[in-house]
Amino acid sequence: MEMLKPPAETLYEKQLRALREEDTGKRPPNWLLSPAYVRDFIIGRDEPAMLDGEPIEITRKFYGNDVLIERAVVTLAGNRGLMLVGEPGTAKTMLSELLAAAVSGTSLNTIQGTAGTTEDMIKYSWNYAMLLDKGPSEAALVPSPLYTGMKKGILTRFEEITRSPSEAQDSLISILSDKVMSIPELEGGVLFAQPGFNVIATANIRDKGVNEMSGALKRRFNFETINRSAM
Repeated sequence: MEMLKPPAETLYEKQLRALREEDTGKRPPNWLLSPAYVRDFIIGRDEPAMLDGEPIEITRKFYGNDVLIERAVVTLAGNRGLMLVGEPGTAKTMLSELLAAAVSGTSLNTIQGTAGTTEDMIKYSWNYAMLLDKGPSEAALVPSPLYTGMKKGILTRFEEITRSPSEAQDSLISILSDKVMSIPELEGGVLFAQPGFNVIATANIRDKGVNEMSGALKRRFNFETINRSAM
């Protein structure tokens, strides 16, 4: 089926497959590529990779600061979230998609920040018909992308995080610190993040109608600024 805007993992499927088959480097838990190959996927390389006997060119996809890419990959391999900040049009979203596709195989596990974003949208909500019928249960829980990321050990993208209300943003603080989500409605309701989970957030620095992040939340991220001059 033809798509207007294929996700990165679809658009570059052959490149990702070829790199995975070639990659013999050490991979962090639940990563599909080693850090060096994630870097190669994003900034490209001269030598093609082979897939079913066919050479596949590994193209450059991000025309920015290569050292920034290396720092971003190192951040994601650690225990801190990654915050990409910059003016509109500096490819923050594209870079977050490429990183998620290379690391987790999907860039679609995404929260879109808006003025209407609530804590329920970030953590989890409920199927209220099932909730009223049988009470709180895991079957009645509607997982958010953050919940899915923790459960599966994959990256969660949070686009335009500063467009979300401050109280919604701050629901991330304990999760990024302890990698645990409390679900008090369920018996023994604690979700422990699986290895591989992390958050990539983006924020515009010139948009109107944004909400300043709290100092506590900022400390949970490593910030990388993408400058227009580097594009």
